[in-house]
Amino acid sequence: MRFVHTSDWHLGRSFHGAGLLGAQARYLDHLVELVRAERVDAVLVAGDVYDRALPGPDTVALLDDALVRLQAAGVQVIVSSGNHDSATRLGFGARVMEPSGVHIRTTLASVGVPVTVGDTHVYPIPFLEPSLVAEELGCEETTHAAVLRRVMERIRIDAARRPGRSVAMAHAFVTGATTSDSERDISVGGMGAVPVEVFDGVDHVALGHLHGAQQPRDHVRYSGSPVAMSFSETAHVKGSWLIDLSGATASHEFVEAPVERPLRRLRGELDDLLSADAYRDAEDAWCQVTLTDAVRPRGAMDRVRSRFPHTLQLLFDSPGSGADVRTYAERTRGRSDLDLCCDFLEHVREGVPATDHERDVVRDGLAAAGRARRRKDDEGHVADVGRGRSGAA
Repeated sequence: MRFVHTSDWHLGRSFHGAGLLGAQARYLDHLVELVRAERVDAVLVAGDVYDRALPGPDTVALLDDALVRLQAAGVQVIVSSGNHDSATRLGFGARVMEPSGVHIRTTLASVGVPVTVGDTHVYPIPFLEPSLVAEELGCEETTHAAVLRRVMERIRIDAARRPGRSVAMAHAFVTGATTSDSERDISVGGMGAVPVEVFDGVDHVALGHLHGAQQPRDHVRYSGSPVAMSFSETAHVKGSWLIDLSGATASHEFVEAPVERPLRRLRGELDDLLSADAYRDAEDAWCQVTLTDAVRPRGAMDRVRSRFPHTLQLLFDSPGSGADVRTYAERTRGRSDLDLCCDFLEHVREGVPATDHERDVVRDGLAAAGRARRRKDDEGHVADVGRGRSGAA
């Protein structure tokens, strides 16, 4: 049997404000072509199909189109829900779609019931919130590890009764795997970590949740997300696993996905970034730019985008000048009101000093405020004198 293992489509996700639906649609086109070219028997989607529980209409339409085309290609599609998915919404219509070869598993009741493809039994494990299912499963602890141990016991018992290979699908964080910035924590305080040994006893495990392709063990693999969703994924190679279980031993081939736009992280002073040939390959990339100028340049984002128009994130890391440990009184002693106002302006602009014109504007403002204060004081004095005379009379 030949399978494609994919996960973490996160349909509807944006990347620093830039929509990813076009890149995701391109990946799904690639997936359909891969299925046809490699004569794949089933596509395994290990969770986080959508990016949010309430996906937008265009996102739902994209998934609908992908499922129709995969079905037309004659492949079985097996989907398990992830922590970003709404189990109820993703699972709507699952029983109707099952006979047509689209198998969507989102509930605890479906765990341990395989989808059989040829001589291979695929056991989809939806994301299961421990606080909701631990008691029903008889877990001693309310953790993902405890829940998945119980679930895998159920799967191994069922698989032992069936001849052929067994494959488990899960959405989990396996201890020792490498994370990225774009994943939402499954739980806090280490309660979501699952030892890789939990998945022993089956021929292959197709995991989702982590966005970098990796293999905690040879038979336990993450496909990663097919599209990058954070600059921490700049070095990732995105794609899907092509798994062949036909021989005596399983074979795995990583098939790279198309890249809609590469990612680049740039760091340096602005003038150097705008002129150096070394950064030419970043001109068409999504860019994260960190400027190290001692003084923050004015109009920095506009200037950066003049060369790197797809810059999504601009950061500043100016060389530190050391902390000023003097008290506020010590720092302001002997400083004029004009100097203090200009110092504040420079502070909030992170090192950009006031120009001569700005100093003139502040000076005029202070003078006007002084005149208004003196006028108010004079008016108050006249009123006091008037009241005094009236009382004396």
